[in-house]
Amino acid sequence: MKKIITLGLVSILFGSIAAQTPKKLGLIKNFPIVSSGGWDYLAVSPVHDWLYVSHGTQVNILHKTTGDSVGVILNTTGVHGIAFDPANKKGFTSNGRLNNVTVFDINTNEILAQIPTGINPDAIFLEPFSKKIITCNGRSKTLSIIDPATNQLVDSIFVGGKPETAVSDGAGNLWVNVEDKHEIVRINLRTLQVTHHYSLAPAESPTGLAYDPKTKRLFAGCDKTLVVVDALEGNIIAQLLIGEGCDGVAFDPALRMIYTSNGAAGTLSIIQQIDANKYQLVDNLPSQKSAKTITLDPVTHWVYLPAAELEPLAPGETGRPKVKPGTFQILVFAPDKSASK
Repeated sequence: MKKIITLGLVSILFGSIAAQTPKKLGLIKNFPIVSSGGWDYLAVSPVHDWLYVSHGTQVNILHKTTGDSVGVILNTTGVHGIAFDPANKKGFTSNGRLNNVTVFDINTNEILAQIPTGINPDAIFLEPFSKKIITCNGRSKTLSIIDPATNQLVDSIFVGGKPETAVSDGAGNLWVNVEDKHEIVRINLRTLQVTHHYSLAPAESPTGLAYDPKTKRLFAGCDKTLVVVDALEGNIIAQLLIGEGCDGVAFDPALRMIYTSNGAAGTLSIIQQIDANKYQLVDNLPSQKSAKTITLDPVTHWVYLPAAELEPLAPGETGRPKVKPGTFQILVFAPDKSASK
């Protein structure tokens, strides 16, 4: 799915930039999960000390600091992402193979409803301006808009390509990584129309996406490259070399740090935001091959990556390697409190 790119038009920032020393990050824990199945996104609950992990046909729920099992949400076949609406005391999972969203009680994890979406719902999140749940539907090239109060699908937006991840400024602007078009589209949530197309060339295959409301910068994880984009103008501000196979980007606004999970390379890239237009690649930490997605806990500043050992492909075999049974786990990274910012 990913292609090797040639960097040309925009300079790549990967050397030293005068800045304050960032906090170091290190692997502190591993949370094993014994059930079988693939995985995609994971998310930290905003109301409990729980970590939700998509895992095949279910969502595993762990305590976010101990890794102890809290519960499970079943019948979410092909689950990709998890979102939360604390105001309505609900959570939501995007079920890629069922083409629907499961609604659950945010306190008890009891299943409340299932809502149809577009084809292959992937990333999902609560959009604060509209107060709606939005899914990115890869095969139908649409966004589904769900009213969390009524559990009803209320609208959809055609984006013209495969939407991977969406972020919002909470003021009526929505940005979506369109993987097969190598661009970010900007959407007006008042009109539900695509208003701008931001090319990421020469970078390709944008997947993970994060947003900094202070500097109004987008951070798009592409193949071996993190692209920093002016969210309002669409200009490329910087490109930084990261590892291969990025499928997730997280931004910590308190520490001014950007993290990318690079599953093919088996690394976690750490990037310091110096200011709106200057960025420094701090490190490419070893993680584990297959650790392609990521989430950040804004309270503890811990970073979580799901991963598993993979069976080697036979000579001449192509496709996705099989997971070695019993090896699925969550890698937990944390900043060194003794290091200065």
